[in-house]
Amino acid sequence: MKEIVTERIEIPMSHCVNIFGQCDRYVKKIERAFSVDIINREDFVIIRGLSQNALQVKTILATLKTLSERGNTILEQDIDYAIAMGMEEQEDALLEIDKEIICHTVNGKPLKPKTIGQKEYVDAIHENMIVFGMGPAGTGKTYLAMAMAITAFKNNEVERIILTRPAIEAGEKLGFLPGDLQSKVDPYLRPLYDALYQIMGAESFLKNMEKGLIEVAPLAYMRGRTLDNAYIILDEAQNTTPAQMKMFLTRIGFGSKVIVTGDESQKDLPSGTRSGLDIACRVLRNVEGIAFCHLTSKDVVRHPLVQKIVKAYEVYEAKEQAKENKQKNHVRNRSSR
Repeated sequence: MKEIVTERIEIPMSHCVNIFGQCDRYVKKIERAFSVDIINREDFVIIRGLSQNALQVKTILATLKTLSERGNTILEQDIDYAIAMGMEEQEDALLEIDKEIICHTVNGKPLKPKTIGQKEYVDAIHENMIVFGMGPAGTGKTYLAMAMAITAFKNNEVERIILTRPAIEAGEKLGFLPGDLQSKVDPYLRPLYDALYQIMGAESFLKNMEKGLIEVAPLAYMRGRTLDNAYIILDEAQNTTPAQMKMFLTRIGFGSKVIVTGDESQKDLPSGTRSGLDIACRVLRNVEGIAFCHLTSKDVVRHPLVQKIVKAYEVYEAKEQAKENKQKNHVRNRSSR
């Protein structure tokens, strides 16, 4: 019979409130994940369970305590990621991730990578001229790219920021939109505006936009230009054609940095059209100075339900792909007889 042990860790009550969550919601998640009992005794916490489980939970609580002491508000996504890292015995990685502050939002909130994948993505942006950031919805691809661009702009590392994305309808026909040209393309670029407002503030953004220092435009507007001393972000790159992607990548001038973001599982291109992102990954994978970062469902930092949705779709799509491959092999085997 396996031995039940008791571990103890000192956590001041002020930090327990942050770590345990409303109505002990967070700590109940940890209890269920590791089959332990966690008991709060004022300034210390008792953990009862199997030896290895109790030690893992003690390490997780110690990590969460350090994050709380650094001024972080512990969110449910932090708990979920701490549990995942605890199961892989990588709890220390959370503390390393938390050390880097990219910038502060307009409200003074520090903006940091939240997962190992996000940290690797940010490091790749630091070290390379062109970075492809790929992954499912909610992994922070665009938001982190924006934060890096705004930080470089404020530090005078670049003279301007250029944000672009292909103007393709997401699976529905929007018809003829009213208004001038800017009004017609704004709905496609709204996610980029949202991130700019949150990080930079509406007033600062509008002032720099009027001066031409920040430009938000459809990808078609990039043709024929050479972009020097700029931070250029191409969002929703899975919706580019190979010709568009080649056109975009050959716009880059001296002193510029480029981030290309996309979700290979959410293409809105017409049926039979190849994605420029897919082709670029094959063509450029061995080119020095270009990095490819693949974020996964583990890196989703939206509501925990989003992570479950992304994971469910990944499993479904893998099964469908396996079924399709099996049918192709069956047809190939029959034709070769």
